[in-house]
Amino acid sequence: MTGMRILRVTQTLYPAVTGGGAYHVHAMSRDQAAMGHDVTVLTVRTDPDQPHLERRSGYTVVRFDAAGRPLGNAVSPGLAGYLRAERDRFDLVHAHSHLYLSTNLAALYRVLGGVPGVTRRPLAITNHGLYSQTAPQWVFELYLRTLGSATFDWADLVFCYTDADERRLREVGVTSPVAVVPNGVDTARFSPDGPESDLLAGDPAVLFVGRLVEGKRARDAVAAVDRLREHRPGAGLSLCGAGPRRAALEADAGDWVQFLGEQPYSEMPRLYRAADALVLPSRAEGTPRTVLEALACGTPVACSSLPHLRDAFGDAVRYFDVGDIGSMARCLTGLPREGGRVPAVVTDWSETVDRTTERLAGLLEG
Repeated sequence: MTGMRILRVTQTLYPAVTGGGAYHVHAMSRDQAAMGHDVTVLTVRTDPDQPHLERRSGYTVVRFDAAGRPLGNAVSPGLAGYLRAERDRFDLVHAHSHLYLSTNLAALYRVLGGVPGVTRRPLAITNHGLYSQTAPQWVFELYLRTLGSATFDWADLVFCYTDADERRLREVGVTSPVAVVPNGVDTARFSPDGPESDLLAGDPAVLFVGRLVEGKRARDAVAAVDRLREHRPGAGLSLCGAGPRRAALEADAGDWVQFLGEQPYSEMPRLYRAADALVLPSRAEGTPRTVLEALACGTPVACSSLPHLRDAFGDAVRYFDVGDIGSMARCLTGLPREGGRVPAVVTDWSETVDRTTERLAGLLEG
């Protein structure tokens, strides 16, 4: 496969942002660069001290300031101008998440490919989850039926993690070709064997990993472990992540809840191994990397009963209805350690990179 010139468009990028989507973009760019591809990541500056242009991990990062962030969505005239003026230097554009204006713009330029001065380049979009964690679901129901579905339809290829994700796209009218490529994890790093963190407390020690925003429903995790403590008084909950809901959570939480803040990615395998269970009470998700990482470490998982999560994880995890505190507490009761067994639903990250890169190359060959 000859080297491709890839422009990757994303609002968030690791390590400035530690979420699963931000790390996915970084790791994909790093590994494709190691394969001999020329990768440039176009993103938004999250800190004024970050350089506009940076070379790291084998790929180039170009950052622009945000003029505003309505509903957490960065509006960046500089990014839009770069996307408009520089696309012709690349073989293709790979944008991440339809929830961001930068991806909407990438799709708009793709559909305007016949306009003088606008270069037509193949566009791929990775769907990291249909719904936002920061806006009401009805808002995104409306968005998905309009600009959201149009953004996907203007792409030459859409990547989904599961068959259920593809079905959900079809249900809102998306007709673009879809490639289902499971989201993988580094199974050499995330494995049952290795040291455990000493940061967690409680017996059992329950772990929550994610942004402290309304959609992640960390408050439900607190309520469920509080219910669990009626039968297991030594139980504790560790919240790993940062966000605007932290102050409210701290105000109400007992001394058996601890706030770890954001932890380095290198620390995450140790945290998973030390936990007796991972809990994910979100009302909306893509295919959460946290669940895959925990399963790869042999850690039991209890998560929201969302259709695409059941499709992705099958019987490898326990499920509860969103907001059902009693059911969540029962799921956390007696979750067995897997004794080093890694479920078959865990895909190695190298397979995700290889299959994604192969499909991107196919856009050029086509």
